[in-house]
Amino acid sequence: MTTVPTAQDAHTQDARARRATLNLPYTRVDDMFIDGAYVPARGTGRNPVTDPATGEVWGEVPDGSAEDVDAAVAAARRAFDAGPWPRLSPSERAAYLTRIADEIEARAETLALTNTRENGSPITETRGAAANAAGIFRYFATLAEYLEREDVRPFPFAPGQESVVRREPVGVCALIAPWNFPINLVVIKLAPALLAGCTVVIKPASPTPLSIRFIVDAVAAAGVPAGVVNLVTGSGRMGDLLVKHPGVDKVAFTGSTPVGRRIAAACGELLRPVTLELGGKSSAIVLPDADLDAMAKVLIRSSMRNTGQTCYISTRILAPASRYEEVVEMARSVIAAAPQGDPLDPSTVFGPSATKAQFGTVMGYVESGLAEGARATAGGRAASFAPETGLEGGFFVEPTVFADVTPSMRVAREEIFGPVLTILKYDDSAPGGGVDEAVALANNTEFGLGGLVFSSDPEAALAVADRVDTGSIGINFFASNHSAPFGGRHDSGLGTEYGIEGLGAYLTYKSIHRKAG
Repeated sequence: MTTVPTAQDAHTQDARARRATLNLPYTRVDDMFIDGAYVPARGTGRNPVTDPATGEVWGEVPDGSAEDVDAAVAAARRAFDAGPWPRLSPSERAAYLTRIADEIEARAETLALTNTRENGSPITETRGAAANAAGIFRYFATLAEYLEREDVRPFPFAPGQESVVRREPVGVCALIAPWNFPINLVVIKLAPALLAGCTVVIKPASPTPLSIRFIVDAVAAAGVPAGVVNLVTGSGRMGDLLVKHPGVDKVAFTGSTPVGRRIAAACGELLRPVTLELGGKSSAIVLPDADLDAMAKVLIRSSMRNTGQTCYISTRILAPASRYEEVVEMARSVIAAAPQGDPLDPSTVFGPSATKAQFGTVMGYVESGLAEGARATAGGRAASFAPETGLEGGFFVEPTVFADVTPSMRVAREEIFGPVLTILKYDDSAPGGGVDEAVALANNTEFGLGGLVFSSDPEAALAVADRVDTGSIGINFFASNHSAPFGGRHDSGLGTEYGIEGLGAYLTYKSIHRKAG
């Protein structure tokens, strides 16, 4: 283990004192939320909850059993088949969504603290989780009118005949979430499912089982009928049980591509609809006219957000040869100057890897990059902290910028999911300024989730963005728009979330043919 960079030394990181000041409790829960109430878990196992900044266990939850899954699905099934929820009007359900949003915002600070303790996301990130989640609920509430709109379509070549198209809820949905954004990656499934009239069973990732309870509490406080929303906790086998459960009508999953493939195979065998938001290896194409000062201001948000643990971020920078060293130095200076340390410190930019296993994975990639000839201009090591800071047991990787990266290197091809940025070069002396090569490099990946184009010419940037084979791409910035579809291509997933398109994932359609008039 090495010492942290000099730039970090001035950053105060007394984690124990900070946690003592915040009076953070040890949290043990023995229940799951099923059929409108917290009930004792049937499973007798326990899963610890670890603070990745300190390595200390600070909570525990039930490791559920098949009986817990059966009970949750049965409750959701009853609520869908015989309960009031699917039979309310969309506007009535939208009113509940608005109340849920208010209740979530009332829990914002405790939710943020819990989220940060679970996965190490900087508190400045998690303090926005409640507002974003509330915004998602409020956006989908505005789509009630779309569901209520009469949809009558005449037969194209048969005058006097028409079809009434009904949009109906798909049924009981299994919502399986990852650990990097454990709130909003549930809510982006939950909000459209509820508006559509579905009932759900939520299964959070095993490292992050506690923060989602604030969302469930908000649902209960908003008066949503019993059985509409259910929560089970446990290891990955719980997710597998849900995916294959005969009482489930649809699966929505965010997580790794390998797990997504297994879920897709199971749903294919069952002919069960599935939405998969999976991994990414997105590129930021820097055109020769790019304003690097402006790029520097959005670099961390667009390429290293949440300590690099974000699916869509552009961790591959494709820089023109004529400005390559300039881009490398800009990235190095921005990353090296950003404080790393206790994620509960509001001045922290880079926290720890979310789990010990993920720390090992990221370090494996760092070592691979060095072994294959990449040049670490920042980082390139595990970070260590003095015992008095309370962070000596944390899972920290120094934020790393790799230059001299070639397309064949593992760090250029595979999703790292950690604070590692790679900078590749394209020849902008070629005809067309090397745009063809840059686009080919951006598309030379099995993924297709995010991306960026940096340029001072909006039209030129748009032309390049149109050529990148990806589900979403930004020009000089990247952000999620609640009203625009977000989804991956190729190994980045199936289907979309956000927007009317995301709502459609929780609907099934019926055409009623009749004589017109």
